[in-house]
Amino acid sequence: MPQPRTRGDWLWLVLIGLVAGFLSGLFGVGGGVLLVPALIGLLRFDIRKAAGTSLAAIVPTTVVGVIAYVLNDAVDWVAAALLAAGSIVGAQLGSHLLSRLPRAALRWGFIVFIVVVIVSLFLVIPSRDATIDLTIGVVVGIVALGLLTGILSGLLGIGGGAVVVPMLILLFGASDLVAKGTSLAMMIPTALSGTFANMRRHNVDLSAAAVIGISACATTAFGAIAAAAVPPFVGNVLFAAFLAFIAVRMTVEAIRRPR
Repeated sequence: MPQPRTRGDWLWLVLIGLVAGFLSGLFGVGGGVLLVPALIGLLRFDIRKAAGTSLAAIVPTTVVGVIAYVLNDAVDWVAAALLAAGSIVGAQLGSHLLSRLPRAALRWGFIVFIVVVIVSLFLVIPSRDATIDLTIGVVVGIVALGLLTGILSGLLGIGGGAVVVPMLILLFGASDLVAKGTSLAMMIPTALSGTFANMRRHNVDLSAAAVIGISACATTAFGAIAAAAVPPFVGNVLFAAFLAFIAVRMTVEAIRRPR
């Protein structure tokens, strides 16, 4: 039997949700990079239930975030659908490869990838008027990006936004706002699919996910408003700092658990 939650536990869940929601709106990410370690460190979740609960909490958060970006006309629905199709397939491949590939090497490779992206964000400053020109080559590239994102998610538990947002800017010419809004839209079917699978395996704490999700919804729109208020270069700097946080966290984990 799980231990009953104290008032302090519920307050932590609310606080975690508020912070994760703001980050989700600001950067176009799900917030799992914060939610999973917070649930493990502050509320003593095991890693599987933390990941499943995080994914469930992301569903309402991303819906609210998408609405906020839609109001700024900053969602490319076709690109989001292509990314989601690739990501859902890729997540299954990543889960299948999980026991067959060396996760340590993959983790270090992804850290190097993040460092390269951080440097690139200071070299390419997106225009707020830029959109994605959907040629045949771009469509294939976006599906491939979704596939790669899903594989990394299945292998390393990495949320899609950390990969999708910078790649839409750097490779496909999207504005920073369109990249973030499209990333959030992509996550809705992906998070729903993963949540149903996790619920069948009893890896979701529904009460915790509900509290986090509702709390996150209260701040997601403010994050999206902040993203639209800052200039594109400042947005890139903030996103680079967010990626640096992910890289440092993954480096610490890789050193602590080399295998």
